[in-house]
Amino acid sequence: MVSPARKADMAPPRPPTPEPPPLYAPRTRVYPRAIAGKWRQIKWATLVLLLGLYYAVPWLRWDRGPGAPSQAILIDLDHRRGWFFDVVIWPQEIYFVTGFLILGAFGLFFASSLFGRVWCGFTCPQTVWTDLFMWVERLIEGDRNERMRLDRQPLSAAKAARKTLKHTAWLAIAAATGGAWVFYFVDAPTTLVKIFRGEASMEVYVFAGLFTATTYVLAGWAREQVCTYMCPWPRFQAAMLDEQSLIVTYQKWRGEKRGKHKAGDSWAGRGDCIDCNLCVAVCPTGIDIRDGQQIECIGCGLCIDACTQTMDKVGRPTGLIRWDTLAAQQAKETGAAAVPWRPVRARTLLYAALLSVVAAVMLVVFALRADTELTVQRDRNPNFVRLSNGDIRNSYAVKVLNKRRTPQHVRLEIDGLPSAQLGFVGADVDGSGATATLSVQPDTVGTFRVFVTVPASAAPAGAKPITFTVRDEASGGRASHDAVFVGPGR
Repeated sequence: MVSPARKADMAPPRPPTPEPPPLYAPRTRVYPRAIAGKWRQIKWATLVLLLGLYYAVPWLRWDRGPGAPSQAILIDLDHRRGWFFDVVIWPQEIYFVTGFLILGAFGLFFASSLFGRVWCGFTCPQTVWTDLFMWVERLIEGDRNERMRLDRQPLSAAKAARKTLKHTAWLAIAAATGGAWVFYFVDAPTTLVKIFRGEASMEVYVFAGLFTATTYVLAGWAREQVCTYMCPWPRFQAAMLDEQSLIVTYQKWRGEKRGKHKAGDSWAGRGDCIDCNLCVAVCPTGIDIRDGQQIECIGCGLCIDACTQTMDKVGRPTGLIRWDTLAAQQAKETGAAAVPWRPVRARTLLYAALLSVVAAVMLVVFALRADTELTVQRDRNPNFVRLSNGDIRNSYAVKVLNKRRTPQHVRLEIDGLPSAQLGFVGADVDGSGATATLSVQPDTVGTFRVFVTVPASAAPAGAKPITFTVRDEASGGRASHDAVFVGPGR
């Protein structure tokens, strides 16, 4: 008999346990090649328009009269309001900002359901600034092949000079970007002078530096890594798409079997794709669209321009890579009847309806918003004061917001206490008794210390609801606020 130890010695050796795959893969540098074509022209036009607006808008002037800022669009944090030409948004109207964010979200859903990742490919800030940085890079270091050769070369004076020039240009663009963002929150001309004189506030330098650094890193270094790993939109944008959404697609049924092709060779028994890889070379994220839909694809359409050039050169019909729907591609692949694009469908109707409802609500609220707002806060300590003659008095802080650019005179009244008398401390008030006229300066909040006094015989037992009301003597506008008057219990 063979002992167990001997059997173990005679057994074949076990294969080594494979190592688990690494959790981190080193980055494969992407060198996008320049390409000309219809979609590249659209991207350039979009870039010029968006960046032109971004950099120029803080310098637009708008005359609002004396004492008001002259910047057309200004988020004035010091005075807690937003100026948009003739529209002023106050802190308590933050719901307008919420409404615009909701409109933006539904608008993005609507556009994605129609045209796929059109936002990512053409208007996303990461895409726009990365395109600008890559244009500068090509201008200084050359196109794809020249940049790849330059990076493989050992460090030399010429290489260091070109790299230094490129990064200097990147930092200049990033600094202009960070400065332009700050200019939306402060007066642009005066702040620009203060920045160069060293007289700007610490907040200006910190936020300008922060946005300079993030623009330089994200658009210059991270690039496609932002779209692939950092941006959450690719993870759930597929939920916005269906078989009728227009997306960039490769017609596999027509392009395969792919392979190299020489002039004069027959096209029989093969596809139209000549495997030139130009579509991969121009892709800003470095993917191969022929592998199907991928999370890295931003739908920019540059691969369409590349393939169109190749098809023109080899004499084949264009559109091998094109904007199309999955439903149309499936029909073409199976030889079924053509499926037209249907932009009007349940999904798009839902998004359009939501957009319309939110926009209508915002328009109605904006049209109905008053020039005067009233807030009232009762002093809680003490709840009431008994005067020497027995009368009961409550004190209130009354604030009247005048949104106009002219002084306002409003009449203050109280409903719910017929015998109430009003008293004021340190206020611009005309009148006494049951009503009084308050004067509020333009574009400010007038704060008034108001005493409400009732005779002991008319004082309520406990808390009694009352209503403060102000009426504009010029326009007849009205604002009210509910409060309570507290008397001694019985």
